[in-house]
Amino acid sequence: MLKQILVAAAAGSLALTAMAVDLTEEQRAEIAKRLEPVGSVCLQGDSSCVKQAGGAGAAAGGDAMAASTVDGEAVYNEACMACHTTGAGGAPMLGNVEQWEPRIAKGIDALHNSGLNGVAGTAMMAKGGRADLSDEQVMAAVDYMVENSQ
Repeated sequence: MLKQILVAAAAGSLALTAMAVDLTEEQRAEIAKRLEPVGSVCLQGDSSCVKQAGGAGAAAGGDAMAASTVDGEAVYNEACMACHTTGAGGAPMLGNVEQWEPRIAKGIDALHNSGLNGVAGTAMMAKGGRADLSDEQVMAAVDYMVENSQ
């Protein structure tokens, strides 16, 4: 039975791989256009690609970024805004002073800890469920939210 499951999984994986290869140039261009607002993927050794702080390229290769070069707003836009703009899962909304006031009162260290490790009993997961983000990126996003919610 396990062998049948593995064979089925491998076949499904091959089918998905084949679909990715069969994209037309028009489809590839449409995908690239949808990704533009988020960032770009930079492959190691590609000198024509410029990494942007906080974007997908910055996370590639696991390079830790210095806190001074991390763009908290870019990280927020990429990883945090889905919940912190809508209030999904009880997330405090960016700019809502009432929701942020009791959290800010706990201090920035507590807020950084919440962003990095999640908040027990809530929908907030460690790093917002984005394990690919560095600690510096998460803290920069938290700082951005705090600065814009006082």
